[in-house]
Amino acid sequence: MKFSEGSPAEFLLSADERAQLVSWSRGSSRLAVRAQIVLRCAEPAVVYAQVATDLGVSAMTVGKWRKRFAESRLEGLVDAGRTGRPKGGLVLTDIEREQLTRWARRAKTSQALALRARIVLACAEDTSNKRVAAGLGTSVSTVGRWRRRFLESRLEGLADELRPGRPPSILLDRVEEVIVATLESTPRNATHWSRASMAERTGLSKSTIGRIWQKFELKPHIQDSFKLSTDPQFVEKVVDVVGLYHHPPEKAVVLCVDEKSQVQALDRTQPVLPMMPGMPERRTHDYQRHGVTSLFAAFDIDDGTVISSLHRRHRAVEFKKFLVKIDKAVPPELDVHLVCDNYATHKTPAIKAWLGRHPRFHVHFTPTGSSWINQVERWFGHLTDKLIRRGTHTSVQALEADIRTWIQTWNEDPKPFTWTKTADEILNSLAKYIARISGAEH
Repeated sequence: MKFSEGSPAEFLLSADERAQLVSWSRGSSRLAVRAQIVLRCAEPAVVYAQVATDLGVSAMTVGKWRKRFAESRLEGLVDAGRTGRPKGGLVLTDIEREQLTRWARRAKTSQALALRARIVLACAEDTSNKRVAAGLGTSVSTVGRWRRRFLESRLEGLADELRPGRPPSILLDRVEEVIVATLESTPRNATHWSRASMAERTGLSKSTIGRIWQKFELKPHIQDSFKLSTDPQFVEKVVDVVGLYHHPPEKAVVLCVDEKSQVQALDRTQPVLPMMPGMPERRTHDYQRHGVTSLFAAFDIDDGTVISSLHRRHRAVEFKKFLVKIDKAVPPELDVHLVCDNYATHKTPAIKAWLGRHPRFHVHFTPTGSSWINQVERWFGHLTDKLIRRGTHTSVQALEADIRTWIQTWNEDPKPFTWTKTADEILNSLAKYIARISGAEH
């Protein structure tokens, strides 16, 4: 709309309108500018170009709001609510709400699906995408997309659409060739396949060989160890020992007993270089031997304390001395249950005679070749890792002194182990393993 510079105002303001416009005109908001325009246009002999110049707006803006006021009075100056694109009503059935709640709360649900479920649940309570997005920390477009997808396809709409991608470049017969060659053959000049040697044999790239092996969990470069017990009483002994761990008898102490023999006092041929920033501790690969000692240990499964004794040899004589030490250390009113292996020194006539004279001692033998079931072996591992493996000793006496100090420190803050597997779980796991390695390929 175009106005001449000298066109007169064509409307009058009532007292109430003028008062409201004056109230709105205070400030710098859009409504304040519009109120100022109308107040100036209501003056006699107004020049719109001058009004526009004085208020810093265009002459078209002045004409627009003068016309809006003339048509709708005060209501014409106020912005109408912006409703945006209308949203479809989102109402959930009980089954849908239950499924969405499970998706949103289950720990194993993918995080993308969990977020979509939370979006739909929130949209069922609130029609504003902005408020839902702010509450869930996501974008408004994401909320709008999954609201629309749910309204179109309900629960199925929240799943990812199939993405076919490009067709595989390696056919299944080539994949089968790699798997069969890996499992049933070895290279001529090595004991196991590498990615390079398999790639040379099959004509595929090394990265392709690596992806195939990763997909089928094949690791030719890794070799693990195993030992199956041949003890004819394996099942009975496992049930006995594991039952003792889970349900120790009342008024009794359960001790896991064994000896760590041939502990060497080793000294490096050159001084150990200490750790420094950017450089680990370093030591020579060769060493000097200064003798050996043997550690007898009894690990209390209840509180983790250890009864120990050091001897230069590990015969039945030394084991009998260790039993005497245990007898003195354990209160006389308690029975003593010993878990030990089938070492010959544990079964000599002298040991059997001593046990016969001490009826409170009860021996539980572990199966042959199954030291993993004796908890003191795990404690020996701690001792080796923390002291012996990286220790340097110039004499057996120095080694024994360090071992005694370490055990004393351990007993000041002992840590018992928690045996979690039941006998049935151990035997079932072993049965599955035996069935797996008993096929024709083995």
